[in-house]
Amino acid sequence: MSDGADIERTDAVIEGIKAEIDVASPSRRRRILETIALAALSSIPWIGGVLAAAATFKFDDAGVRQDELRTQWLKEHQRKLEGLRSTLQSIFVRFESLGDEIEDRIESEEYLGLVRKAFRAWDQAESEQKQRLIIHLITNAAGTRICTDDILRLFLDWIDLYHEAHFEVIGEIYKNPGPTRYDIWVAIYGPNVPRDDSAEADLYKMLIRDLSMGGVIRQPRETDALGRFRKKTTPPRRVSKSATMESPFEDTKQYVLTELGDQFVHYTMTELVARLGEGEHADPPQSPA
Repeated sequence: MSDGADIERTDAVIEGIKAEIDVASPSRRRRILETIALAALSSIPWIGGVLAAAATFKFDDAGVRQDELRTQWLKEHQRKLEGLRSTLQSIFVRFESLGDEIEDRIESEEYLGLVRKAFRAWDQAESEQKQRLIIHLITNAAGTRICTDDILRLFLDWIDLYHEAHFEVIGEIYKNPGPTRYDIWVAIYGPNVPRDDSAEADLYKMLIRDLSMGGVIRQPRETDALGRFRKKTTPPRRVSKSATMESPFEDTKQYVLTELGDQFVHYTMTELVARLGEGEHADPPQSPA
């Protein structure tokens, strides 16, 4: 297929999005899906430039063909636009499975604001995995209300901030609550444990430290009847007999998700979470791989 044919498909992609909305029923649902599509499209700055450039290509075909850099730019964004269409289509399909009760929610300005922020993040995401987490959040936020939209915006920031390796650690702690650092390493990377002074050990310590300081994971704590954390009883201090420091892969201290970390998993690592009560778990999260 020629460069011109590739670029001329741009309008067809937009028309395809519109056609998928038009087949929705009833009419209120079509209007809502159109509003969501417009919120998504308006939040991505390059879309207007692609449409304008594609129109120029049609009217000045010979001139654009001479500009190889511009042509390649259009082709790259054409692929991104087709990816956006596929993403919107998957969201619309999931909305249909949630039923009519979500319509007031997804038509609200609060939700549309979340959609705009999410698609800006989707466009800038470094990997397809991060894009999937963002789309899971948007879909689940339509049918699940276990935390506020302010917290959901924080979760979008987490997706941008953390690396896929962080998400693997989060997923492992969710699937098997209470693992030690050794358990997490073995579950993700296998039984071969690196030396404590290796680059791999430094990276692993950083992952655990980032998630602990970020309020995503913590060590288990006892609480009283009001949910207040009890202070740990400090035993008499003894001089350590060990001549070495604690290993990054130590096997005595357990880790769990914080309540905020648990909510993050519900919204981003499950395909479609149920409407959950506080403290309940959905199905295990999808593999971060």
